[in-house]
Amino acid sequence: METVGRHVISELWGCDFDKLNDMDYIEKTFVDAALKSGAEVREVAFHKFAPQGVSGVVIISESHLTIHSFPEHGYASIDVYTCGELDPNISADYIAEALNAQTRETIELPRGMGPVQVNKAKAL
Repeated sequence: METVGRHVISELWGCDFDKLNDMDYIEKTFVDAALKSGAEVREVAFHKFAPQGVSGVVIISESHLTIHSFPEHGYASIDVYTCGELDPNISADYIAEALNAQTRETIELPRGMGPVQVNKAKAL
């Protein structure tokens, strides 16, 4: 079945506090994740919160990668949305490993096919 895009949404638990709270590390990780999947990076914007946490987005020609981190909970929510032939799981897997996620719940949504069908979540 053909889709316009694929959207991976991951709940990452048990992540490293220091990595989740390091804006430069997260920014580099997300840019590297985009490049690993073959995406073309267009813009990068990240923000560090006080006392902790990072939110950010990497805009790619094929769509985007986003994060909001909660270091105090060892938790990050990430989205990787790609259009065309790119596999968003390549980026999502890279990010989960880079943040040392101990548990990961992921769903993948096909985009642009009409009514959304949610695939069963998978865990690490």
